[in-house]
Amino acid sequence: MYSIEIKNVSKSYPKDPEIQIVKNISLSIKHGSVFGFIGPNGAGKTSTIKMLVGLSHPTEGSIKIDNKSPDDPVLQKKLGFMPESPAFYQYLTGYEFLEFVASLFDIKDTDERIEKTLKEVDLLHAKDKRIRTYSKGMLQRLGLAQAIINNPDILFLDEPLDGLDPLGRAEIKKIILNLKSKGTTIFINTHILGDVEEICDTVSIIDKGEILVTGSPSVLSQGYKDLEDAFVTMIQNRRKERGDILIEGH
Repeated sequence: MYSIEIKNVSKSYPKDPEIQIVKNISLSIKHGSVFGFIGPNGAGKTSTIKMLVGLSHPTEGSIKIDNKSPDDPVLQKKLGFMPESPAFYQYLTGYEFLEFVASLFDIKDTDERIEKTLKEVDLLHAKDKRIRTYSKGMLQRLGLAQAIINNPDILFLDEPLDGLDPLGRAEIKKIILNLKSKGTTIFINTHILGDVEEICDTVSIIDKGEILVTGSPSVLSQGYKDLEDAFVTMIQNRRKERGDILIEGH
């Protein structure tokens, strides 16, 4: 059973309709799996995730999440989304911010849910501190907290491990795998390929809007030192095929 189905999706913007940011991509992501979407900057990762959560719409093709359109109001309450650079009300406390988010989902057991979520992301100690005093790592944890406070069936994470030290990354990966064990489908955009190998069941490599390959990290790494080596080699080879200018040594 697939939680996410993307069929022949392309995306361009009105100002440059001939430039496709996403080019005819198709993906089927299994229920209860962790899917990694990896690619260099400007590859189309964030544009894709915005379409998946209903913030943007495909120019061509279709997207179904649990067999519904991403902007379906019923579906929206089942989704969690952590953007790449979460925006916060700096003068609220962490607790007050999550209280606001909980109100958007009409969560009834607000206090209990917030306390549980803050504990899960290791921010309970900072719940009464102003967000403007939070470190980069703490802001990342708060971004994850707001994405999971509604106990989503499907979770979209855009660079969730950015800015975290190794201990912080290990804790977030543990949370992700715990959510997976409960049946949550998780879609992750990230640059940290070592973490992808640890937590993702399936990975797609995208470059300049095109999906180059999809498979398990172990399969994609066959014949290479590791997933990072496979990633770099595939990107370089595709760019040579297209005639892109490569910097010597890269």
